[in-house]
Amino acid sequence: MTDKMPVPEASPMAAAPAVKTLQPKEILLAEPRGFCAGVDRAIEIVERALTKFGAPIYVRHEIVHNTYVVNDLKAKGAIFIEELSDVPPGATLVFSAHGVSRAVQQEARARGFQVFDATCPLVTKVHVEVAKLHKEGYEFIMIGHKGHPEVEGTMGQLDSGIHLVEDVRDVARISPLQTERLAVVTQTTLSVDDAAEISAAIVARFPQVRKPKQQDICYATQNRQDAVKVLSPQVDILIVVGSPTSSNSNRLRELAARLGTEAYMVDDASELREEWFEGKRRVGLTAGASAPEVLVRQVIDRVKALGAVSIRKMDGVEETIKFPLPKGLRLDGQGRQFDVEGSQLHPSS
Repeated sequence: MTDKMPVPEASPMAAAPAVKTLQPKEILLAEPRGFCAGVDRAIEIVERALTKFGAPIYVRHEIVHNTYVVNDLKAKGAIFIEELSDVPPGATLVFSAHGVSRAVQQEARARGFQVFDATCPLVTKVHVEVAKLHKEGYEFIMIGHKGHPEVEGTMGQLDSGIHLVEDVRDVARISPLQTERLAVVTQTTLSVDDAAEISAAIVARFPQVRKPKQQDICYATQNRQDAVKVLSPQVDILIVVGSPTSSNSNRLRELAARLGTEAYMVDDASELREEWFEGKRRVGLTAGASAPEVLVRQVIDRVKALGAVSIRKMDGVEETIKFPLPKGLRLDGQGRQFDVEGSQLHPSS
């Protein structure tokens, strides 16, 4: 008689049914989000230059800090360069939305390029203020991030007398030659709260300092940060669409994290990771000022594929600002008109 092998009892763990992870159910869209007037204008300048003069059109630095936008313009015939020595004689050159120094402007003129300036008018406003106050004998403290092209452009409006501070600690280190005529200027895409903290430290050290008549941080940066402040407490996770080089996009992610919301920044939907959304029922979504709406739509589709069944747009500021194009690129005085989702409708007079 053959002994039978004992049958092992089923493990309680093995017998337990698999626990289904909660998936996202709702997407909340920040309002406003995505393209601002300065970005829209800059992109249109390159596109119209391509239409009017043909490829290639040379652009100094990325026209705006977004990978999708830059690659799209490359495919249409734009060539992005950093050094003007890489631009052939007689070519058409566009300055990026971030602005350039006086030295770059002078070199472009000396080389005889046909130049179209896509600098955001709100950045140009800072340049004009620096030039005006410099003539009145002012030195400057600039709040901004070292190496950012906008900072380099603004500081490059002067040969000397402009001091960069990136945080409160830097305020104690700077040594202006005089303090009777001292003014503050700010990179336009900073965290509003960080800039206010640094500005307060500057005033504490230099009580007579002149602050901007109007805040240098641009309306679009302010509006997108305000929207994140409203959105963050209502969601389990926030996704910011924006490229790593985009200052204003980075500030949105940092702001949400500071408010206690798990937040991630992605260049596009391919960078989303499924595990981020496990147990997250409500997903917040916004986009930096240089990120096109098509990328937001792709993220929405991906989150819907993970289980989201509803989309709700938050209330927010409606932005109606439009900036004029440079002379020589206005086609019958027309400009592009966009619907609220960022899709081009038709030319408008």
